[in-house]
Amino acid sequence: MTITAIVGTQFGDEGKGHVVDFLAQQADLVVRFQGGDNAGHTIVNGHGKFALHMIPSGIFYPETTCLIGTGTVVNPDGLISELDMLHAAGVKTDKLFLSDRAQMVMPYHGLLDEIEEEARGGAAIGTTMRGIGPAYADKAARTGLRLGDLNHPDWLQRRLQTALRRVNRMLAYWGATELELEPLLDKCTQWAAQLCERIIDPLPLMRNAVETNSNVLLEGQLGVMRDLDWGTYPYVTSSNPTAAFAAVGAGLPPQAIERVVGVAKAYATAVGAGPFPAELHDKTGERLREIGKEYGATTGRPRRTGWFDAVAVQHAAWLNGLTGLSMTKLDVLDSFAEIKVCTAYRLPDGSVIDYVPDTAVLEGITPIMETHPGWQSPTTGARAWDDLPDAAKRYLERLQELVGVSVELVSVGPGRDEIFTV
Repeated sequence: MTITAIVGTQFGDEGKGHVVDFLAQQADLVVRFQGGDNAGHTIVNGHGKFALHMIPSGIFYPETTCLIGTGTVVNPDGLISELDMLHAAGVKTDKLFLSDRAQMVMPYHGLLDEIEEEARGGAAIGTTMRGIGPAYADKAARTGLRLGDLNHPDWLQRRLQTALRRVNRMLAYWGATELELEPLLDKCTQWAAQLCERIIDPLPLMRNAVETNSNVLLEGQLGVMRDLDWGTYPYVTSSNPTAAFAAVGAGLPPQAIERVVGVAKAYATAVGAGPFPAELHDKTGERLREIGKEYGATTGRPRRTGWFDAVAVQHAAWLNGLTGLSMTKLDVLDSFAEIKVCTAYRLPDGSVIDYVPDTAVLEGITPIMETHPGWQSPTTGARAWDDLPDAAKRYLERLQELVGVSVELVSVGPGRDEIFTV
């Protein structure tokens, strides 16, 4: 048995779905443990190319059970659309289940998200306006609705009435039209008809997986630099994409997680506002974007690009207790004559730090860069460590040294056969 958490070590979009899809070949259960449909995991396999926003990346293995866990916030309309997409491609989803304790993203959450983001003006966070922040806010305020409520219409109506009073006060404050109860109840009835058979209490499933020595993958969304507590606050997501929260979001004791694989691109990207220390604002950054096809899987927005930031990934390694690294998109660097790595930050007073400070300080740092020769030869055909060019091996070995964690997996393309174990 192995219970493995797969987490992002940068700003998200590191290729976690690609890694989970690869590792799920030996998995009995794959659990999405946090986040909503505000970020996508791109999968390329024999069925085609897919951007999964809520459904775990193990869904393409018909014998693997998949669970959307308690720590997530679920937009039922989006989930149903995602299921329809998979069914149209011939993918079986009969072993997909939903935690009855997962929060629902209601139609008013997206409306509030849009209103509040626009009101921030120049201080906008860069939210996708999918309602994720307001849904987590309602969870913390104890006015949220959960998927299990769909199985209890009377309870659901009372909960929705309570929630709507608060929502309508907020809408009135912003001068927006208030919402009525009945259309929302009708929407919930539609969701119940399509989803109720999948809604379960997740704890018996999780306990059985542990007690039968099953192989379990815990799939996170986004990365540590977008963590609510340890990221570039307030330019963060509304949940904790760390291994520590994986236990909470999935329904496991923390000591059950034996392995934590951190996923990192061989360079770095970010979507949304906030400090991005190793960002490139030149033609090299544009070149990374175009070669890497760095556009958001959810929004299509161009991603900000930069060199690998070893300080940020070391930050992720400590917070997650990483046992290994998975390096993705190494092939994107194949044509570069030189490649840089951020190894430390210089503060305005000239002092140097090797850790990620609070956002107000991070905004003023200057990255200290280390230059490496490129390999300028294709890596896309590599299927083992020895197949890589020597300069590529030295680059990865240096990243291991800086981060303090060994590379376990290397990806040289988006396909399932383009990732290998070191």
